[in-house]
Amino acid sequence: MPAQLPMENKGRKNYRDALTSLQKVKSPWLPATLGDWAVGRDDYSLEQYLFVGPRGGGDYIRVGIFAGVHGDEAAGIFAAVRFLHELAQNPEIARGYEIYVYPLCNPSGFEDGTRHSRSGRDLNREFWLGSREPEVQLLERQIRTLRFDGIISLHADNESQGLYAFALGAQVTQYVVEPALLAAERVLPRNCDATIDNFTARNGLIRKGYPGMLCAAPEARPRPFEIVFETPHEADLEKQIEANLLFLRHALEQYLQLQAVGQDL
Repeated sequence: MPAQLPMENKGRKNYRDALTSLQKVKSPWLPATLGDWAVGRDDYSLEQYLFVGPRGGGDYIRVGIFAGVHGDEAAGIFAAVRFLHELAQNPEIARGYEIYVYPLCNPSGFEDGTRHSRSGRDLNREFWLGSREPEVQLLERQIRTLRFDGIISLHADNESQGLYAFALGAQVTQYVVEPALLAAERVLPRNCDATIDNFTARNGLIRKGYPGMLCAAPEARPRPFEIVFETPHEADLEKQIEANLLFLRHALEQYLQLQAVGQDL
C-alpha cells in the first residue's frame, strides 16, 4: 500500500504521521521503540521494525535499513515504510533475511524540514565520534549489538541530477550495487559524473566513506557490506520512492545470490 505523504498535510508536521500505517496491533513486522528523548516541549522516539523472512538455505542474513538520517530527505523515509508493506505482501523478498528497518532516524529534522536535527547537528557526521546526540547514541547501540551483515542507508542529494551510491567492498560493488543501480535507473537517471559530492566516482559508484557517517562500529570484524543509496532530491518524490524500492529489492536479491555461490566479501 502506498505510504501516506504527510508533508502534503496542512499545518505542522508530526513525525508519527509518517509511521501511522505501521502502527498495527497485528502485523507481520515486530515494532520496537528503542528510546525516547525531549527537545524543549516536544517528545521524540526512535522506532525499529523487524521483518523475518522465510528461512533460506543457511543462517539468516541480518541487514539494517536506515532512512531519514537527514530530516529533509523524505523519499527514503516513505520508501522504508512502503518496503515494510511490500515485505508483508510478498515475504519471498526477504527469504533468508532478518531485516531491521529504521524508517525515521531524525524525527525532529523531519518535522522541521531540515537536514540537521533540531540541535543543529548533521547526524550523518556524528557516528562513532563520541556524539552526545540521542539519535546517534541509540543507533550506535543497535548497530553494535546486532552486528549487521549488511547496512543500507537511504539518502537524497540536492545537488545531484541522478542516482548514485557509496559502496564499500569490491565484490559488493560489482555484484550487488551495480545491478541494483541498473534496476533503479528504470525510473531515474544515473549520475555518471567523474566527481560526485567531492568524491571521485565511476559510473555512479563511490568506493569510500567519510568520517562520521552511519556505518558499522569501528571494531566490527568481519566488516558488513555497507551501502549508501542516493536519489536526486529535486526529482519527483514518487519516482524517488520507487527508485529506492527497486534498489532495495535488487540489492537484497543480488547479495543472497552472491552468498549462495560462496563469494568471499
